[in-house]
Amino acid sequence: MKEEHGHRPGKKTYKYGMVIDLDKCTGCGACMVACMAENNISFRKDETNKLVSNFWMRVYKITNGRSFPDTDVCYIPRPCMHCEGHGHHHHTPCVSVCPACATDYDHETGIVSQIYTRCFGCRYCMAACPYHARVFNWWDPSWPKGMEKYLSPDVSPRMRGVVEKCTFCHHRLQRARNKTYSEGRREIREDEYQTACTQACPAGAITFGDLKNPEHKVHKLVEEGKKKKIAFRLLEKLGTNPKVYYVSTKDWVQKAADVYLGEEGKPVTHA
Repeated sequence: MKEEHGHRPGKKTYKYGMVIDLDKCTGCGACMVACMAENNISFRKDETNKLVSNFWMRVYKITNGRSFPDTDVCYIPRPCMHCEGHGHHHHTPCVSVCPACATDYDHETGIVSQIYTRCFGCRYCMAACPYHARVFNWWDPSWPKGMEKYLSPDVSPRMRGVVEKCTFCHHRLQRARNKTYSEGRREIREDEYQTACTQACPAGAITFGDLKNPEHKVHKLVEEGKKKKIAFRLLEKLGTNPKVYYVSTKDWVQKAADVYLGEEGKPVTHA
């Protein structure tokens, strides 16, 4: 067996990813709140300026650009895409530019990690990420009195001056691994490793699992979506090969998700 860079031959690999059904999403923001609570994301006393708020999961609102009564609205939850890139070395946009090796591609899980103690805040990764999935800590973390009780012991709070992002709740994967090992099993069940946003979504719009496993619901949804031509990924033409798939039966939503330049160099808009 040919050995890939950073991957041990014979070791079983996974490809964790998501399918988000945009026709189900109501834009309630429960995924954002669950993500903040699960991953110890701090908040400031004044959260009115959302441009400097830290969110690993952010919900965007788009419209078809038409006036009433033909107006249509769609909400797009955007976690980290955990891009795979192409080729054996998996050159994701962020990993390939980090001079401190503070972010890495895990060949066994497909998860793009973030190592805070290595990061010195140059923000090259933020410039390289086409999805704006990374945020910079401008302030030391703080929690209003009483809110420190909501902190999770499984996730380390980040210091000022480092970049952070969605990790697909990697600590939950570690917890599932420990449980599997203690019970003498080798395989993690689908329900044993689920992200906080997946569990919190009241509309059931987010599905998480191993994209390589035919038994996992996320794999079935992707295959079904491809057959019906309703599954797509954001900015597909960039070749980042993200692991977050979206599903929508609306043609204008599919087109809006893949913004590209026309012959004259101007953005092509879809009404």
